[in-house]
Amino acid sequence: MSLVQAEHLIKSFASGHSVFGTASGDRIRAVNDVSLSIESGETVGLVGESGSGKSTLGRVLLRLLEPDSGSIRFAGHDLLAADGRELRRLRRDMQIIFQDPYSSLDPRMTVEQIVCEPIAIHGGDLRSARRSRAAEMMRAVGLDESALQRYPHEFSGGQRQRIGIARSLMLRPRFIVADEPVSALDVSVGAQIVNLLRQLQKDFRLTYLLISHSLPVVRYLATRIAVMKQGKLVEFDTTEQVVTAPRREYTRTLLAATPELRTAVS
Repeated sequence: MSLVQAEHLIKSFASGHSVFGTASGDRIRAVNDVSLSIESGETVGLVGESGSGKSTLGRVLLRLLEPDSGSIRFAGHDLLAADGRELRRLRRDMQIIFQDPYSSLDPRMTVEQIVCEPIAIHGGDLRSARRSRAAEMMRAVGLDESALQRYPHEFSGGQRQRIGIARSLMLRPRFIVADEPVSALDVSVGAQIVNLLRQLQKDFRLTYLLISHSLPVVRYLATRIAVMKQGKLVEFDTTEQVVTAPRREYTRTLLAATPELRTAVS
């Protein structure tokens, strides 16, 4: 059974707030009849140009955005029907890594407060236990636990993204949506973060939806790759098939767009 199973998802926005910029009509479908599955322990790469609907789909799968129609099952549970206690329980197993490590960390909070925030929201663990787990997660992402007493502005972009990743791990989730986790970083730092995500997947038995505009980045991690264009999935196959013999010209264009990253993560 798939960990995540989505069927015929549709999410639309008023045209004045379209993710595509220009359109006709009153509403634009940012996610247009999308169906996909993600198996436990695998990484599905979700690629496409800016405005293709990738981030919207990721947020719909986590129910951070409510779809207009369709269905989502997570670990066998109807995610869209879940409410109250059940939804709160399911949310512990689903986390997100945000694109921008500068805006996603509250500058007024210490790193310890940031990393422990998921536990503070969902409850559980005494303060001493939270501190111990936070230290463990900091080490897991390659940072010293002494960083817990510092503030985000004291860290580089790559270090901030590691802090954000540590926060996403605090509840020991099963499924993580990594939304453009390296696009705000330079190539060498981004490659380090990609390698870190790969190691963490092994260490914590994670399942990823890795959102990116770059096929060369996701091919390093992904078991399968889904390609989005204007809200639709236009290709979804194994990484080898998509990378070596893509069926769509649009996919071939994406594959050729960022060749410098191909060697950076190899």
